[in-house]
Amino acid sequence: MKKLFIWILASVPFFSSAQVSKKTEVSPVDLVNPLMGTDSKPELSNGNTYPAVAVPWGMNLWTPQTGTMGNGWAYTYAADKIRGFKQTHQPSPWMNDYGQFVIMPVTGKMKFDQDGRASWYSHKSETAKPYYYGVYLADHDVTAELTPTERAAQFRFTYPKSDSSFIVIDALDKGSYVKVLPKERKIVGYTTKYARGPLKEFKNHFVIYVDKPIVLARTFRGKTLTGRDSLELTSNHSGAVIGFKTAKGEKVNLKVASSFISQEQAELNLSRELAQDNFDATMAKARERWEKTLGRIKVEGGTEEQQRTFYSCLYRTLFFPHKMYELNAANKAVHYSPYTGKVHDGYRFAGTGFWDTFRALYPFLNLMYPAINKEMQEGLINDYKEGGWLPEWSSPGYSDIMIGNNSASVVADAYMKGLRGYDIEKLYEALVHGANNEGPITAIGRKGVEYYNKLGYVPYDVNINENAARTLEYAYDDFAIYQLAKALKRPQAEIDLYAKRSQNYRNLYDPATGLMRGKNKDGKFQAPFNPFKWGDAFTEGNSWHYSWSVFHDVQGLIDLMGGKQNFVKKLDSVFTLPPVFDDSYYGGVIHEIREMQIANMGQYAHGNQPIQHMTYLYNFAGEPWKTQYWARETMNRMYKPTPDGYCGDEDNGQTSAWYVFSAMGFYPVCPGTDQYVLGAPLFPKMTLELENGKKVEIEAPANSAQNLYVQDLKLNGKKHEKNWLGHFELMKGAKLRFDMADKPNTKRGTEESALPFSFSKPQYVTQDGE
Repeated sequence: MKKLFIWILASVPFFSSAQVSKKTEVSPVDLVNPLMGTDSKPELSNGNTYPAVAVPWGMNLWTPQTGTMGNGWAYTYAADKIRGFKQTHQPSPWMNDYGQFVIMPVTGKMKFDQDGRASWYSHKSETAKPYYYGVYLADHDVTAELTPTERAAQFRFTYPKSDSSFIVIDALDKGSYVKVLPKERKIVGYTTKYARGPLKEFKNHFVIYVDKPIVLARTFRGKTLTGRDSLELTSNHSGAVIGFKTAKGEKVNLKVASSFISQEQAELNLSRELAQDNFDATMAKARERWEKTLGRIKVEGGTEEQQRTFYSCLYRTLFFPHKMYELNAANKAVHYSPYTGKVHDGYRFAGTGFWDTFRALYPFLNLMYPAINKEMQEGLINDYKEGGWLPEWSSPGYSDIMIGNNSASVVADAYMKGLRGYDIEKLYEALVHGANNEGPITAIGRKGVEYYNKLGYVPYDVNINENAARTLEYAYDDFAIYQLAKALKRPQAEIDLYAKRSQNYRNLYDPATGLMRGKNKDGKFQAPFNPFKWGDAFTEGNSWHYSWSVFHDVQGLIDLMGGKQNFVKKLDSVFTLPPVFDDSYYGGVIHEIREMQIANMGQYAHGNQPIQHMTYLYNFAGEPWKTQYWARETMNRMYKPTPDGYCGDEDNGQTSAWYVFSAMGFYPVCPGTDQYVLGAPLFPKMTLELENGKKVEIEAPANSAQNLYVQDLKLNGKKHEKNWLGHFELMKGAKLRFDMADKPNTKRGTEESALPFSFSKPQYVTQDGE
């Protein structure tokens, strides 16, 4: 088989003198474009990403900062100037950041405020890698480079000849502290800035060592320098400037680390993770981490663009939730708790919203990286013990945004996919607590739970927004609890209760329109009803998007819609309807609406999560070739390895996980079961190296842009007629061979026995993985 070869530079930054141009097989890490999705703005998202320089699931990420202080759009591709290099934990521009601070080299005048220190730059002199970022800052004639570890980083600034060279450390506003210790060539401090709260006793402590004697040292408050003798400052907005003379081409190195626990822990993180390593050694280790993690999936064939898109998406799945735990002097995992303000034993993670990521990101971790999700499950136990609830949006504590009780899906899917070795009974207790109580904020527990449990839906007319979306998600979440209750052999009455509630989606189905519709407390559907109205009864979408949110019982939805033929026609309508919309609920066009409108795929709004599984539903109605067509069409049209490469918010790995799964040729329509619904693989060959040492080989030798239809599938050499694959079958190691052609096979996958799981098919029993 002909492998992809391209001309690349050897795997060193362009600033290194060791550059050699040669022809070589490309490592996955060199195919990643961290700038994919960065050409975004509030009015139109092409990803809303920033170039994240980190190691997989690292506690800290770093990014060049083009935006102003506190602006969620920290880096935008269209910007002209860089204001600094920011330690960030930001999951999304809409969520904004927490625990951030900024480092910036400056020459000439001692300019320290964000506008004064900003420098023009060009993408032509910028290198962005997962493990490295480098850029030429034109106004200062400085080349800035950085490379990360989990909780630390190294900077290398190459200065011109100057007697006025500086480094600015900006701890930002909302309460911060800095102290310069010139004799120790050291700056310490903390920032308390965060966007979502409340948080108790929140601080991100940092320590910075510079390898050059500090000749000048000052602190500043906001835009004002303090006195020359004031090298320690606590204020609303604190910062420091250190200065020295430099020769032309002189490199000044910084070692930086931080801690959510204490200054002493920050020092420990630095000494443990950087030790005696220089910049290049740290960079080599970070690159090795990425090569190992990305290299777990090997793709062969396809176009260079497809490979770059695939690995850029895979890179995005490996950040959030990020580690919030640290290792103490005894090498024991400990963490700061935003709920108690204290330090507790064990794991903790933060920076993700389950409304987005339950759909594909967590199932992807359960398939490819289950060990890290085991830690995440243990972290959820600590969330519950310390805060009393499971988070639904952790940033880094409970954030009052989005809807649903989808922690049920995240917990159930992990256990149903075989994760063990943690207190699942405590997590089940947390799920039941969250499912039957309203939380102190609307985004934890279940808003409207009394109505839901009594009526079987959250009414439209009781001042609870997005009520139909809540009902549909609660019903699926009840299915997830039902699955876990069965696996844990809970009392039958308890199992039956959640089975019954999982059918509550039926209460919102409107036979007159064939769509889901809000319903009033008196049992009448809300009127007037416009299925193209965004928001109102739904969340960031309309009825055409949310009517498919019956992940666990697609057959039940098919029956409501009058059978398979009507169901398929309804699915087809999503793509053939014009992209009309009613934005009256929002009072204007939100970016999600605009992204659907310009995509030229009718009402299909792939840029947002509620409808992303919809293309796979044709399998449930016996027409899998339509899934194959639309999955490939979406991959081809909606993703590119470019700054405008996404079709909406990337959202913590979810939209990327959709692409990664779809490129494999299957997708987890219903997390909490052991099934993946088939699509069509993107590449002639892909090899998955599972954590248990087994391999899944996915071959489609005739695959091409034209040959996108599956004619036949063999699993381990035997004909596979089903429209789904079993998780545990894959975990044993598997060989999939797809026979591809340019015409659909309208006979394969049509039989009842071929269809994927639905709750309404009681003959199906999920495997328990024991």
